[in-house]
Parts: sequence; C-alpha cells; structure tokens
Amino acid sequence: MLRVVNLILFLIASHPTVFHCRPSHRRRMPNSEVVPDYFQMGPGTLKIPNTLYKENRKRVCDALISANTPRGSVLFFQGGAQLQQYDTDRDIEFQQESYFMWLFGVMESDFYGAVDVDTAQSILFMPRLPSSYAVWMGALKTPEYFKKRYGVDNVYYTDEIMTILGQLRPSALLIMSGVNSDSKSEFTVPSFEGMDSFKIDTSTLYNIIAECRVIKSDEEMKVMRYSSQVSCEAHREVMKLMRPGRMEYEGEATFKHYTYMKGGMRFTGYTCICASGENAAVLHYGHAGEPNDKRVNDGDMLLFDMGAEYAGYTADITVSFPASGKFTESQKFVYNTCLKANKAV
Repeated sequence: MLRVVNLILFLIASHPTVFHCRPSHRRRMPNSEVVPDYFQMGPGTLKIPNTLYKENRKRVCDALISANTPRGSVLFFQGGAQLQQYDTDRDIEFQQESYFMWLFGVMESDFYGAVDVDTAQSILFMPRLPSSYAVWMGALKTPEYFKKRYGVDNVYYTDEIMTILGQLRPSALLIMSGVNSDSKSEFTVPSFEGMDSFKIDTSTLYNIIAECRVIKSDEEMKVMRYSSQVSCEAHREVMKLMRPGRMEYEGEATFKHYTYMKGGMRFTGYTCICASGENAAVLHYGHAGEPNDKRVNDGDMLLFDMGAEYAGYTADITVSFPASGKFTESQKFVYNTCLKANKAV
C-alpha cells in the first residue's frame, strides 16, 4: 500500500495539470540543475575533483605511447553491470568495476568507456533507459548531464557504440584481458555487437594499466588518507565499545555506522573481520559461515581488521587489543614482539 501511495504522489508531482493541482515548487530535472564537476557524498565529506580521473586517463595514455603502442589506438572498457540476487528481482547493491572506476569515476552501472590514446580524449556510453525507469529509480539523466558530471569529452548511448567507434576508425581497440594476481580470476573481456569488425588487441593494456594504478597521484593519496583517517576514527570508537560480554558483530556494526555517518562511506573494502579469542587465528574470519557471531570473553584478545571505502579507494587497518582493557603478561609479550618486528620492517 505504501508503494502505491508513493507512486500516486510521484505522478501528481510530475503531472500537476493532469491532476488539477500545482505544487508550490517542483524538483528541477537534471538537465537544468547545476551539475557538480566533483564527487562528494555530503557536507563535511571529501570532495574529489573530476581531474583525478582525467589525470589517470592521461597517465595510461602516456605509458602506452612510451611503450610504442600504434598510433590511432583506442582503449575500450566495459563498466560493471547491475545484477539481481539469484532468481529474484532484488538488485544486488552495485559497486563499480575497479578499473572502470579508476579511469572514469562513474558510479552508475552498465556504462562503457573509450579513450583515444593519442589525445587522451574520453567518451562514455550510457544505457538508454525506458521512460518507466523514472517511476522506480528517479528522473532520467541526459548525456549532457553525464558529460558535465564526469568531465569527459563526449557521451553517447550504448546502442551507438558501433557507430561512434566506426567514425573514430581506430587502428586497434585495446581491450583488458588478464588474470588478477591476488584472486586468480580472469578479467571479464568487454563485448558489444559488431566488435569483431575491429582489430582487437588483448595483450597490451592489462599490465600497463595495472602498473599505473600501483603508483598513486597526489589527488589519489588525498582520498586514501581520507579513507584511512575516517577508518582510524571508527576503530577507536569500536575499541571504546568492546568489552567482555559484547558480541563480535557489535564491533562490525559500530565501524560501519561511524564510517557511513561521519565519512559518507557506504561500503567497506572487504568483509569485516571481528575476531575474538581463538577466532583471531583464522585469516579470513567473518565470512557467511562465521559471521562475527561469538560472544567476547574476559581474557580474550581481539583482532579487528576493517577498512572503509570512499569512491573506490579503501583503507585496510588491523588492530589488536585485550577485551578487558589490560594485557596479560603473555599477551603483552606477543604483542610487543610483533610490534618490534613491524617497526623493524
């Protein structure tokens, strides 16, 4: 019933003449709004200029040129897709594919992107959504909106990919293809109708762009420091809370609450590990089968490994402390030994 009421209110606000009423004010559509040229979750959170992503694109192009990539080459990327949970109509909370995020800063799903290697000029391809989308997901944004929002040179629809790339006449499309050294998973190779009519190079790009991501720019360092600072503050809040009798998941809940409320960080960089006692010996504790659900006992050491993520840049922080607030002699010995080793390295 509530969803029906909300739908009726939306229709009244969108079509006041049909419903014979005139609201005192109407929400401006995206093409008439002042479109920000930066990302920021809210007041007090970090503002990230679009120039960060423009610089990333330029760095990749420079690296490719230095590697004697043929002139006229064009990078082509496919962003993350919106997926549903198994056979349900429930959307899985979307997070952008990491390489696409690093290049374009695009938060929305189902985008594609291209970059001319010679000029570093950039193109985004946005999905052409049906008008019914607006009822469920909000006002439809235009190509001009996304051009301003993400600071790219041009924006077209995904059903225009073949036409636009055909006009560019690239000597080759440089496509990501490789295996992640940590997960051992293969990168999903992008595809579109008519792709086989272009010369495809899958061997050049992966190692070069991966190396570019390793070396952070000054703007990227600012974001990483912000993620780390807010995550540190959250860890301190968790340490204040935890004591014998608490549940491990209370530490996770406190961390997530603080980083989202204070830092605008909707996601963590990985599953939170909130281990007490012998659970601290399990490297990736906190998974679905062990969901941080043990009661903390007096005498336990706590090992909490949590990091919040902001605009694709995550912190990774591990702390160890006694649940009682005071180390036993054996805990003190192990802790200080590890601390000395850490400082030595």
